[in-house]
Amino acid sequence: MNSEERNDYEKAITSYYGEDQVRAVIQMKVDTKEADVIAEKIANLPEIEDLFLVTGDADLIGKASFDNYPSMKRFIVERLSKIDGLRDTRTLMIVTTFKENGTLKTADEQKS
Repeated sequence: MNSEERNDYEKAITSYYGEDQVRAVIQMKVDTKEADVIAEKIANLPEIEDLFLVTGDADLIGKASFDNYPSMKRFIVERLSKIDGLRDTRTLMIVTTFKENGTLKTADEQKS
């Protein structure tokens, strides 16, 4: 993605979410020898609600909440990416929640 495409993407995301709260699932690849130490650092970040060590393409998966899209972007760029041993992240913004913590959401509750 070139800088113009990235700028257009940023504008589209910002206009879609505006100043609304944003929730995301963050997949992380880490230095596996240090996974426990890295996970502890990430788990202590207040934005991270849940954190799991997993098998597959990612090593850790976290669920996080942010005041808005710009605060999520700042968190990823300025805080999360600075953690030693964190090699890569993939952020998936939650659009709709149908079921959470074992509870089905009504149509009115299905906002992220």
